[in-house]
Formats: sequence, C-alpha cells, structure tokens
Amino acid sequence: MDLIELGKKIVPEVFDIIELRYNILRTIYYNQPIGRRGLSYQLNIGERTIRREVNILKEYGLLNIESMGMYVTEEGKNVIKEMEKIMHRIKGISNLEEALTNLLKVDKILIVPGNSDDNNLTLKDMGKVASMTLRKLIKEGSIIGVTGGTTMAHVAEEMPLGKVANDVLVIPARGGLGKEVETQSNSIAAKLAKKLDANYKLLHVPDNVDKVTLNAILNVPDVKEIIELIRDMDILIFGIGRADVMAKRRQLSKEKIDDIINKGAVAEAFGHYFNIEGKEVWESLTVGISLDTFQKIDNVIGVAGGEEKAEAIMAIASLRKNMTIITDEGAAKKIIKIAKKATR
Repeated sequence: MDLIELGKKIVPEVFDIIELRYNILRTIYYNQPIGRRGLSYQLNIGERTIRREVNILKEYGLLNIESMGMYVTEEGKNVIKEMEKIMHRIKGISNLEEALTNLLKVDKILIVPGNSDDNNLTLKDMGKVASMTLRKLIKEGSIIGVTGGTTMAHVAEEMPLGKVANDVLVIPARGGLGKEVETQSNSIAAKLAKKLDANYKLLHVPDNVDKVTLNAILNVPDVKEIIELIRDMDILIFGIGRADVMAKRRQLSKEKIDDIINKGAVAEAFGHYFNIEGKEVWESLTVGISLDTFQKIDNVIGVAGGEEKAEAIMAIASLRKNMTIITDEGAAKKIIKIAKKATR
C-alpha cells in the first residue's frame, strides 16, 4: 500500500484540505488578480473559509495579496504543477482511465479531475491536456485540422507558445457556425497556428447550407483547396457535441430536432448525428471533413467533458478505435454508470 492509499485510510480529512487549497491556488492563477469575494463566488465557498485558507497560503509564500487582488507567486505556480500529479493519484484518475479505456475500447483515454459542467477551470485543464497531447503529435509538414466550439477555443487558449516543427499548417476542419467569432473554427485555427508559429488557411463558408449552395461553394477555388487539404490532414482535434444542443445551435427546425432525437441521436460530429452505439441517424449538408475522411486520418483527438456529454462521448468513441479521447472525471464516472446500468 503506497503512502497516499495509507493516508486515505488513516487521515482522509487531510486530502480534503489538500484539494481545497489546490482549487484555491488554481482558481487564483486562472483569474488573477482576484479578490476574496470573487474567489468565494467562483468556488462557492464561504468568505470566512476563503480568508483563513488564503492567509495560510500567503504565509507559505504561495500567493501575494495586493490592492488589486491576489496573485500566485512563482513558487505557487510550481506547487500547482506538482499538485496536478498528486490530485491525479488522490482521485484515482489512473484507475479511472484504465477502466474507461477498457470500456470504450479506444487506444488512449486522458482524464482531468473535476466536472466541467460545474467548474469552468476543469474545461481549461482539458484544454491544457489536449494542447500538450497535440504538440506531441506534430511533425514537419503536419496538417492539423480543428473544429469549432468552446472546448476547442480552450485548447487554443492553453496551447503554449513555441514552434514544434517546420512547415506546419493549421486549417478549420469545417465551415463556420454561429455569431460568436471566438469559437468558430476559423478563429481557433488562426489562434492555434500563431501559438505554434505555424501557417494557416481559412474556410470562409457557413457550416449549414442547402444542396444547390453547397455544390456552388465546392467549386470555388479557395474552398476546393481547403477541402483537398482536409483530405490530407494527418492530425484532427475536435470537440464532441450533444445532438440536441448542436441541432439547436445549427438552427434546425423543431420538427427535424424532434425527429433525430426520437431516432436516438445523442451525439453530433462533422454534421453527422449518432445514437449511443455510434450508428448514424441523420446527416446535414456541411462543408468540411467527411465521415470517410475522419476514418482515414492518422491521429485523431476528441475532447469533451461534463456528465451531460457522457452519452455523446460513448457514441463518438465507437466510430474508430485508434483515437485519443480527453475528458473529465464527471463524464468518465457517468459513462461507467451508464455502462453498468445497461448490463444489469
């Protein structure tokens, strides 16, 4: 029995304190400068508790308290980095990763502690893990495709600055969606490329179009060039969406949404809607990556978290085995719960 397992049996309350102080440091780091009241609101913890813990962390030299708010010191940053590994062990994440890998039968599962449905910092942590996973796959001449969405925006945001290889190209894997420019695939591709000191090309077309418009768009030289590059991608990183949420975001009619949900759709990816077993129930007309191309890409990373994405992750995981899925503790535990219920 190792020290952590022994500690859980003898002084389990110590690990609650460790997790609390880790969450306080991490929240300050991501939101600095931040005041005690703001920190209390972010963590949903009473100001008295925050005041006590913040003073302790200050005495340890892990944060500074200034007129503008609190900042994490360099020593505090080092502690956060080391604590990430410890929290992984305290929460039994390695065992959870192994269980989920066996259940979903994909090559690799990476899980971050927490539930992104409840804590936006967990989403940032997923973005960090996804960005580092992506960096390890990049080689000279790589063509990286990226989809849109809030999760992918966090991947770009958390990507460390610095070139990995020469002649790297980043492209959107599909057309734009919605009015929020920051979460569109074009914006994310450009930001990711700048972080990696790479080149990028954009796909200036809407995601959902009618058949006549689609055929016309596909004959535009600039669009044809991007479509050809999409077919040549060696890396794809994409967000996994819930069918109902994505259908509404793509402004499908209520009748169509009801129809695909009644057919069992739980996930959406690349304009395709799937049931929990990964069987396609409907396909929308879209400009960008096809399901056939998805199956042929060498390196695929899917990123999604939160209990509400559990069924969607299960559906997409069944599409191909040689892929990496990055998720969070909340989604992982919900997936295992769903699987156990199904086998009863």
